[in-house]
Parts: sequence; structure tokens; C-alpha cells
Amino acid sequence: MAQVPFNVGYRRALRLRCPLCGNGRMFSGLIRMNERCSCCDFKFEREPGYFLGSTYINYGWTSVSLTIGYIVLHVVLGYPNSYVMFPLVAWFMLFPMFFHRYARALWLAFDCFFDHSELQDMSKYSEENSEQTVPVSDTSG
Repeated sequence: MAQVPFNVGYRRALRLRCPLCGNGRMFSGLIRMNERCSCCDFKFEREPGYFLGSTYINYGWTSVSLTIGYIVLHVVLGYPNSYVMFPLVAWFMLFPMFFHRYARALWLAFDCFFDHSELQDMSKYSEENSEQTVPVSDTSG
């Protein structure tokens, strides 16, 4: 099976779609993640601890955005630290909750780009299911 290109996986992750087919939704609510893709049956929920790497993505984006916000508000625009502190603390508390789903989607997209074992397992799964036939009983007497 072909590798999912990085830019395709990244765009699918930003849309919170399956990194493999791009059609199935990864989340059924604000926090609840679907176990599998509804279109291609790709397994989103892996083993416990799999999405630990998404925490690093979330922390990285939060830290970079917080740093840029501080530089813009304090250094460029000249607001004193007492004015800048409350909005940046609020940002630091709220942004990770908003970005949680995107961090998980990006982690799964990166995994599909770098690790092809799951894609190979999916191609084997689809080949096995396409070769299965349903036995038909002979009703002619």
C-alpha cells in the first residue's frame, strides 16, 4: 500500500478526518474519539499510551503561540507585563483544550507518514475481506 504523503495527512488532520482515506470523522463529539474510521475501518484508538506524543504536539504549539503572543504584546506593542499576564494565562489554559483534538489528529497523521506497518496491516485486512465469499445454499430440489 502506498504511503500517505505528508501534506495530505496534514490537511486531513486539520480537518479531523481519517489520515488514510480522508473521509471518516475521527471524533464523534468534542472529546470522544471514534475507535475506527467509518469508511475504511482504520483503527484510530491504538493501545493505551499511544497518544502520549500528541501531548508534546499540543505543548509545543501552546508554548510557541504563547511566546509569540508575549513578544507581540509586550515587546512590539509595549504593553506592561501586568496587562499582558491575564490574557496570556487565559490563552495558556484554554488553547490546549481547544487544540487537543487537532494534536491527536496530527500525531496519527505523522504516524501514518513515518510508520507503514499499520498501512500494510490495513491492506492485508482489506485483501482478506474482499476475498471472503458467502456460501450460497442450493435450494433447487
